[in-house]
Amino acid sequence: MSGPATYADWIAVDWGTTHLRAWAIGKDGSLRATASSDAGMGKLSRDGFEPALLDLVKDWLGSGPTPILACGMVGAKQGWQEAPYASVPAKPVELTPMRVTAASDHRLEVFIVPGLSQATPPNVMRGEETQIAGFLALEPDFDGVLCLPGTHTKWVHLSAGEVVSFQTAMTGELFDLLSRHSVLRHTVGSDTLDPEAFAEAVSDTLSRPERLAQGLFSIRADATLNGTGASVSRARLSGALIGAELAATRPYWLGQQVVVAGAPALADLYARALAGQGVSARALDAGPLTLAGLARIRTSQTEPSLT
Repeated sequence: MSGPATYADWIAVDWGTTHLRAWAIGKDGSLRATASSDAGMGKLSRDGFEPALLDLVKDWLGSGPTPILACGMVGAKQGWQEAPYASVPAKPVELTPMRVTAASDHRLEVFIVPGLSQATPPNVMRGEETQIAGFLALEPDFDGVLCLPGTHTKWVHLSAGEVVSFQTAMTGELFDLLSRHSVLRHTVGSDTLDPEAFAEAVSDTLSRPERLAQGLFSIRADATLNGTGASVSRARLSGALIGAELAATRPYWLGQQVVVAGAPALADLYARALAGQGVSARALDAGPLTLAGLARIRTSQTEPSLT
């Protein structure tokens, strides 16, 4: 926790699978304190959510109810209370949070932002809708594609403040699995990426995505036979997977205005991959977007207990 213990006018919460983050917001909208823990949804049973939240924010609570607006996996079927998806097209800044009725402590007035769903092709998101709301709070007139790279990368078509459609690529999870749990783990153990090897792998896989599986094993073979360094091998793995993703999502980024919002190093990697295809994508740090999105969604509500 950072900052002095203080009562909050309201509390913003980002509750993911592995981590829980909270922000205490003052009456003037200022950030008064922050806190985080590893009490993510994946570690909790349904009756564990309230104690985990109380443990994190108890010093911010007064004697009466404190509004708490949460996003992320807390609203999944395995979460505290399921918040049904809203169907696209939808305006993230106008999503209606669902009240948690399971809270027993009268000081907790918890609301969960619903995720978004798409019928055809089937797709869902939880948490990213709040990042999108934060992005649109900063750039309300944006018309184009927002890429949110991560474990499950989202490509989101935005127009007139709406999510029109979106796609998901499991690139981050595939990279983690292959680099940690496959034969490639012996080959890609580096913290750096060779930029030329990365660009070449992106281009090669974009040109022939059907050869991805074959190309992945050649990374291992090349290291074994030719002693190719780990930074080159890691760059080839990353470039091959991102190249395959770009091949699948080409209708989203080709000829579009593109913004990539993620962890700075990862956002830069995607921007470089797109630049190699002639797309000038802006890279943004996604760190501030969740809190900005929760604040924007809260101010859009007309329910007295949230305003």
